[in-house]
Amino acid sequence: MGPTPLKREVKRVRKPSKFCLCAKRSRLKKSGEAITKMEEVCLNNEPLFDESDEFDVEGNSSAAEYELESLNSQPKNSPLPTVGLEFDSFDEVYNFYNIYAKEQGFGIRVSNSWFRSKRKERYRAKLSCSSAGFKKKSEANNPRPETRTGCPALIVIRMVDSKRWRIVEVELQHNHQVSPQIKRFYKSHKKMILEARKSQPLPEPVTEVHTIKLYQKTIMDVGNNGYPTFEESHAINFDNFKNLELKEGDNNAIYNYFCRMKLTNPNFFYLFDIDDDGHLKNVFWADPRSRVAYEYFNDTVTIDTTCLANKYEIPLISFVGVNHHGHSILLGCGFLGYESVDNFVWIFKVWLNCMLGHPPHVVITDQCNPLKTAVTQVFPQVRHCYSLQYIMQRVPEKLGGLKGYEEIRRHLSKAVYESLKIVEFETSWADMIKCYGLADNKWLQTLYIDRYLWVPVYQKDTFSIGLIPTKENEGLAAFFDGYVHKHTSIKEFLDKYDLALHRKHLKEALADLESRKLGFVLNTKCNFEMQLSKVYTKEIFKKFQSEVEGMYSCFNTRQVNVNGSIITYIVKERVEVEESNEKGVRSYEVLYETTELDIRCICSLFCHKGYLCRHALNVLNYNGVEEVPSRYILQRWKRDFKLRFNQCNVAVGIDTYNPVKWYNHLLNKALPVLEVGAQSPEHYMIALKELEELLEKFDIGENNLL
Repeated sequence: MGPTPLKREVKRVRKPSKFCLCAKRSRLKKSGEAITKMEEVCLNNEPLFDESDEFDVEGNSSAAEYELESLNSQPKNSPLPTVGLEFDSFDEVYNFYNIYAKEQGFGIRVSNSWFRSKRKERYRAKLSCSSAGFKKKSEANNPRPETRTGCPALIVIRMVDSKRWRIVEVELQHNHQVSPQIKRFYKSHKKMILEARKSQPLPEPVTEVHTIKLYQKTIMDVGNNGYPTFEESHAINFDNFKNLELKEGDNNAIYNYFCRMKLTNPNFFYLFDIDDDGHLKNVFWADPRSRVAYEYFNDTVTIDTTCLANKYEIPLISFVGVNHHGHSILLGCGFLGYESVDNFVWIFKVWLNCMLGHPPHVVITDQCNPLKTAVTQVFPQVRHCYSLQYIMQRVPEKLGGLKGYEEIRRHLSKAVYESLKIVEFETSWADMIKCYGLADNKWLQTLYIDRYLWVPVYQKDTFSIGLIPTKENEGLAAFFDGYVHKHTSIKEFLDKYDLALHRKHLKEALADLESRKLGFVLNTKCNFEMQLSKVYTKEIFKKFQSEVEGMYSCFNTRQVNVNGSIITYIVKERVEVEESNEKGVRSYEVLYETTELDIRCICSLFCHKGYLCRHALNVLNYNGVEEVPSRYILQRWKRDFKLRFNQCNVAVGIDTYNPVKWYNHLLNKALPVLEVGAQSPEHYMIALKELEELLEKFDIGENNLL
């Protein structure tokens, strides 16, 4: 139940905020109608309600609430607006959509009408959500805050057969929260409330003081075929953020950026988290490319909260994945007021719903209790890991002041990265604690308690596609590395945000072109190298090529145990010893199943990186296997992965009312054209000509509709 938006003032009254309106009302009679006279207004001389969105109910608030409840008690579940429905008049279709809107919890307005010039007769109209579009920028000193969100929800109606009206276009999805539980008086509902009044006796004239206050609860509806329906607040206080600390120019930067993105791309997704006083708490957004990228690469996601943990001026949180080149890709962004379980839960839920409710398999975060609790609540079935990279970056800060720091650091690094078995890690950790007297170190105590979440030896079955480093100083750079520093403001970040994305997209496009080359330079005569040079993207092939070359540092492969079809081998490898020019020897245990060609090495490189290690390749070669088994060639690393993905995920029965799915489906269908069109100048000119002709057809179609 949402809080009641209209309250009668009593002794215990909350202190009015900027969005409080105190008005002394006196009921007057004029021409048989009740008129409310506003004698005192305290709202920085700005009207509280937008004339196109909400209206102030005349008379006392209790009666208004009663009338609204009376309407809410009427039978609901009106038919959904559907293309093809016909009505006898314009008023009839307007009332039909208005009743539907009221039951869903939003207002409507006539946003466009088309008239025949000679008879001035309306023959076409667009009925939109009251939050559609944006207002013109005001030149006033104290402009009214923007209350619209560019909502796409609408119906388009057209006159047919002389007088009948038919629905010819429907969009049911909103980009903001809609809920019948939130009591708000929209202008389009005024007529229904006045009709309800006819059955109620008029109250006696009264003179009293009311306190009217806007409330906004963050509610998410995961209905509508799994696509979220949200609502940004109808009254966002951009001048007095209570939770997000903004510098001069930040508020306008947020407002202008989201308005521009929503106008230029209807599938741009964003959501504001507003408290009861109209203050901005959190923000989330995702562009269409991020949403499409998640369809391809949704196995492992890193939630980067570095800016929050390091107390940067910008409270940035990023959702980051890995593409088929091994490069980081952005899957959504947000600003958080502060690190709390509630805030993390809010943004995780919004992100998950933005991605149509499909959680990843693995989530990697910083070591943080609020993050851990939020991940457990929102992603209960997901494998949660702490970022080893973040933890090891904190070692100088946490341990740098200790006596013998360099020896401690080397011992810790060896325990973390070189332990092949759990017993090795436990022994090495215990030796470090005892040798350097670290039993009372609180940070190391918490690390040990959470060791299952970050130490690689405990994550051998976690598929991390390179996001869990296996060597010191290994790992992906932060997605916005080079664009964000300690004192970057929100305005500065948003100014550089598009540039950062453009460069990342350009990097991926260039990598795609490089990977489409006929062949790569081979460094060995190994069949494994030749086989996967025709399959992998260039970046992934180079990493696999390093493993093939590493086969030559392996020796003395020998069988040590046979259990049915499972054979255990020991492979020795010459490895570099830290701070020494000499090489040591390490033994790796490899299990090989001969009938199904299953293979697993104790180093678990395949789980960590997604391709086979030199030890497993050595055993395959030892057994006369000339090609890497197909199960160990991941589709996500193939140069034609996106094309294959689209062919295997052909949409059947596309949702008629979901523009996001239209966008994703059309983009997937267009990718083969882009791939082939970029292969040569001739292909490019053909593709460009066909696309331009297609756009001309769209223009002709739009003109015919008018």
